[in-house]
Amino acid sequence: MSTFVPPEPPLFAVASPREKGARIVTDVLAPAHLVIALLLLVGTHSADDWSGAGWGLLAASFCGVVPIGIIALGVRRGTLTDKHVRIRRQRVVPLAASLLSVLAGVALLYALHAPAEVCALVVAMLGGLLSALAVTVWWQVSLHNTVAGGAAMILVLVFGPALLPFAAAVPAAVGWSRLALRAHTPAQVAAGTALGGVCALVFTLLR
Repeated sequence: MSTFVPPEPPLFAVASPREKGARIVTDVLAPAHLVIALLLLVGTHSADDWSGAGWGLLAASFCGVVPIGIIALGVRRGTLTDKHVRIRRQRVVPLAASLLSVLAGVALLYALHAPAEVCALVVAMLGGLLSALAVTVWWQVSLHNTVAGGAAMILVLVFGPALLPFAAAVPAAVGWSRLALRAHTPAQVAAGTALGGVCALVFTLLR
């Protein structure tokens, strides 16, 4: 099976407005950003007082903040080419390290008797990371769309179908940005979105 390698941009190329827009979408809706926002929203929803936001923040520390730090450290040391880790073979180590962080977060949340919705969401994220790590060994699925697709479904499950148009726009925008930047093929974007849906199913079963 051939391996898709995202093309290197020309050294002195001037980005078109389309590319600039795609980069903004890719950066703003990066996986870790969506994870943090989703955990804060679901955490706040999980309790009648502000303690829910605290649980969401605790979970976000393990699932979003630590992975951001892992990738930033890799970029600084030169072991990762960029913050989106577009080279498939470079993804295994940061994914595995993030997996350990999320696993620690799961253990702590259950030990502290965190709300069921927060625990279910973090377990779903753990499953998503395991699945992404398994796929990454042989194929470059879109991690951006994995998180975006899962986040969209979970938002609708938690807050109701009225949020569907907004929620659906998230993976659509992310998928467009990854294709516009030629970071993934349509198949990789579609597979990532589908994988996110599986993670949402895990959340549904555990909440």
